[in-house]
Amino acid sequence: MTIPTTMRHVAVDEPGPPRVMRITNGPVPQPGADDVLIDVAYAGVNRPDCAQRAGTYPPPPDASPVLGLEVAGRVVARGANVTTWNIGDDVCALTPGGGYAEYCTTPAAWCLPIPSGWTIEEAAGLPENYFTVWNNVFDRARLSRGETFMVHGGTSGIGLAAIQLAKAFGATVITTAGSAEKVAFCTSIGADHALDYKTQDFAEEVKRISKRGVDVILDMVGGDYIERNLKCLALEGRLAQIAFLQGSRVECDWRFIMLKRLTVSGSTLRASPPERKAALARALRDKVWPLLEQRRVRSVIHATFDLDRVVDAHALMESSKHIGKIMLRVRG
Repeated sequence: MTIPTTMRHVAVDEPGPPRVMRITNGPVPQPGADDVLIDVAYAGVNRPDCAQRAGTYPPPPDASPVLGLEVAGRVVARGANVTTWNIGDDVCALTPGGGYAEYCTTPAAWCLPIPSGWTIEEAAGLPENYFTVWNNVFDRARLSRGETFMVHGGTSGIGLAAIQLAKAFGATVITTAGSAEKVAFCTSIGADHALDYKTQDFAEEVKRISKRGVDVILDMVGGDYIERNLKCLALEGRLAQIAFLQGSRVECDWRFIMLKRLTVSGSTLRASPPERKAALARALRDKVWPLLEQRRVRSVIHATFDLDRVVDAHALMESSKHIGKIMLRVRG
């Protein structure tokens, strides 16, 4: 298999709005001893990509400066220590960066097979969201069958993954979304209760739905949601915080943590140790991939853009008008 020396990729010359991105040519990356090189077919667009482009979420020092945290494509080269994947295997993968490109390297341990019956486009939208949800909801917050779970931003990639996995593992699911259309979609995909945060106070609605409160909340909003989340939690409840779209510096009454014996956890997937992400990949393959292959959990792709239209893809992401994943088609 002949691999070129150069490739097309998305470059960001300086932090700013979507228009600062452009397509350029650069060298094809070389896999390390534990890495694979993937000929990228599709890449997922995620909020952290927008934050990195804007200059508020810099990549780790050892990561590619190219945007893109998840891809699907074909393995075309592998490092000396890699035995789990062969040249020609189709995979989807979490990446340390570099996904908005024709070729991308990533640790072999972060790769997963394309679920049976899924297209490579659908699979490209799995890693970032499902690694994140499994890490925070099931590992850290220990959501269990019979508990009540709430996730904000129900029609985001994270939200839709969380709703479906929580339902598949036996939880009652509450979610919030920003329009009647989005509320209806959340219900159609499995949420037991979907609330319009623009017209309803979710903390008051939770009191109506469950007098004891909810056991686990996954939140990426922050701001004034934080105190309301603490009010919503039941005794021994767990709040998993993964982002702060409305700000991280807030004033709130932390007595709820003592009075309800609450646990607050937080994490950033990209900064997690490589071994942690490898463990998450193994857990997903064992516990989640069978659900995908049974279609008990499905893909929701709102729009797919050619790589040349990456500016439009980021503009759509930042508009919050989408329901589900936004994808980049790198190779047709």
